[in-house]
Amino acid sequence: MGNITIKLLAKELNLSTAAISKALRDSHDISAVTKQRVLALAAKLDYTPNPYAGSLRRKKSKTIAVVLPEVADSFFSLAINGIEEVAIEKGYHVLIYLSHENFIREKAILKDFQSGRVDGVLLSISAETNDIQHIQDLCNKDVPLVFFDRVCNDIPTAKITTNDYESGYAATQHLIDNGCRNIALLSISNSLAISNKRMEGYQQALKDNGIEYDAANHLLCSNDVLKNNEEIKKILLRKKRPDGVIATVEKLTTAIYLVCKELQLNIPNQIKVISFSNQASANILNPSLTTITQPAFDMGKAAASILFKALEKKNFILKNESLVIPSTLTIRESSTNS
Repeated sequence: MGNITIKLLAKELNLSTAAISKALRDSHDISAVTKQRVLALAAKLDYTPNPYAGSLRRKKSKTIAVVLPEVADSFFSLAINGIEEVAIEKGYHVLIYLSHENFIREKAILKDFQSGRVDGVLLSISAETNDIQHIQDLCNKDVPLVFFDRVCNDIPTAKITTNDYESGYAATQHLIDNGCRNIALLSISNSLAISNKRMEGYQQALKDNGIEYDAANHLLCSNDVLKNNEEIKKILLRKKRPDGVIATVEKLTTAIYLVCKELQLNIPNQIKVISFSNQASANILNPSLTTITQPAFDMGKAAASILFKALEKKNFILKNESLVIPSTLTIRESSTNS
């Protein structure tokens, strides 16, 4: 029969759409006999309420959106768990959107939200995002937005981050303390605030230890796995090969281990490795991986909690609610002297 709507139910039963809607909501304004007729026909025709149609009247969709650059990184998987814990408690649905590190896709996703499809947005921007007008346009439509992990500092709203500068410093200092003097840093962006903070911490640790920063040791990677492998191989084949490597994103860890295996470079005796990573398998890699572990679940939960405060309180000021939750350095075999 096609899409079953309230209008069709009303026509079949010779009732108003308002009466049908009230009956479906079990309103006391509708008699028990009429409710029974409406519910019986709805069941017979397999009628399913449209939450978005209802949202046009209520101006609430009971849905929030989470926009992520990817889900392969275990950080985002854990963050989603934290977000959903809060959303389920509030009786909300969570829609997950992936930008795949693509600015155009991220822009299209956020434009779609301007129609009222969702009540609020949690956003971690793509590696390509330099222009922020699409984010500002969404905020101008009074759609509450909270950044987490990857943020835009120029947008005045809540930002849930970790201590990326201190973590970049700690990772570098740890390698230096274990004998490294020629440390490579692998990033995926030179514009993301999160990448720049980690880079600044790395550079400061080198400076504090009397080690000159070498731009050749900063490798900018991409979404192309094969290309990343080739670029990492090039840097590890140099005459002045790095004796330590810091991967600022989890997905580069596999590439480092595979290239070292191919080149027969022993970790940690010939090269020490540390990664920003939440992967559960870090402890069973060979050798086990030293990590900077972000508080992913807590960051997701905090971001969602702040977003719901904005949805529930009229005069809630999002820009006053930013939060920094520290990461943890976990030392394992890949970065210590055997």
